Amino acid sequence: MKSTHVNSPLPGPKGKALLDKWHQFEADVVGFQAPVVWDTAKGCVVTDVDGNQYLDWTCGVLVTNVGHCHPHLVNAIKKAADRLLNNYECANVERIEAAERLVKALPKHLNRCFFLSTGSETTEGAHRLMKRKTGKYEVISFHGGFHGRTSAAASMGGMPSPKKGYGPTIPGVIRVPYPNPYRDPNGWCENFDKYFDFLEEMVAANSTGSLAGCIVEPYEGAAGFIFPPKGWLKRLEEWVHAKGLLLTVDEVQASYGRTGKMWAIEHEDIKADILTIGKAIGCGMPVSAVAATADVFACLNKGEMSSTLGGNPLASAAVSAVLDIYEKEPLVENSAKMGAYMKGRLQEAAQRCPYLGDVRGMGLVMGLEFVKDKKTKVPAPELIKPLITDCANHGLLIGSVGMYGNVIRVAPPLCITKAEADESLAIMEGALQRLKL
Repeated sequence: MKSTHVNSPLPGPKGKALLDKWHQFEADVVGFQAPVVWDTAKGCVVTDVDGNQYLDWTCGVLVTNVGHCHPHLVNAIKKAADRLLNNYECANVERIEAAERLVKALPKHLNRCFFLSTGSETTEGAHRLMKRKTGKYEVISFHGGFHGRTSAAASMGGMPSPKKGYGPTIPGVIRVPYPNPYRDPNGWCENFDKYFDFLEEMVAANSTGSLAGCIVEPYEGAAGFIFPPKGWLKRLEEWVHAKGLLLTVDEVQASYGRTGKMWAIEHEDIKADILTIGKAIGCGMPVSAVAATADVFACLNKGEMSSTLGGNPLASAAVSAVLDIYEKEPLVENSAKMGAYMKGRLQEAAQRCPYLGDVRGMGLVMGLEFVKDKKTKVPAPELIKPLITDCANHGLLIGSVGMYGNVIRVAPPLCITKAEADESLAIMEGALQRLKL
């Protein structure tokens, strides 16, 4: 039985009326999306206000890993809401349980966490920890990195859009290239020595001698789901620790089974000093966390880190409920299995499509990079909006990312079944056949 049903072209009459109303009152500054007004969602299926049904490859931007509106999660939030909504820094039962549950689920070397509300907040918190712990202020980050839109987060990031037009960023950020196997003119992905020689030169030329740490994504999401070559992240960890620096790994979108393991750093046994966590930690509830060792957190005095809504009972109940689901359902295993299957099908489709230059990813996070010509690899961002719209008109919701705006995100909920994968892949394959420059 098909999961999708769409009366195209979109938007439908109710959807159009609501979209027109929305733009009368809220600033239209979000990215391009299919003209769909979501109404309900369950698992991998989204229903809009006109009754159209879609399979979802966006996962609420890598948030709803357990599936949309998982009943155990919904019931836990409802139960918490009946008791207590917020109490700022005072202890509450749900927060204490969530902290215990999260620490026990973390990689073993990390034994403390602190709850916040957004991914950007965790980046700000990690930045403060690196500086406070070391007494220094410089941080190494990477071209293409995205860590949020707040001040320190945007400054450490390597994407132009969060910074463009806002004047000087905060001092002390040394940005260096991130290895991209698809676009590697210097051969750094084949020869790590060249890469780290250049890294040494960049630091020598730009550091004032006040290096505190390094922040890195295990894969660069916003830049286009760029995955570094195997072994590079481990080599970076060794380089950072050899210099006595702190290593922050930004797993805001990479954690909770997205790459086929609970934590992306588990693929290469990376011993991060600080881990930033968000998105799937609450699977729809606004909650995030900074994780580190007790020794790292010991640099802070009472009152040096807080958040108005961080650790509130609803969000904390969601943290525990999500971990319940991971204990009961094989979501991480399904991510690895279905990810390999979908990636194989998409790689076959790329051989037939003249514009699909690269299919890359791990688990259920993949990037489809579109180019005008596979030999020259000239980006083709003009193909993206038509592809998003075409897929939606046939029952598949997708989104775009990328330094050049030419990458489609493949990130369905981790509960996706083979039948749902096949149906969504068939829609994408049909759209690729219709794609024209």
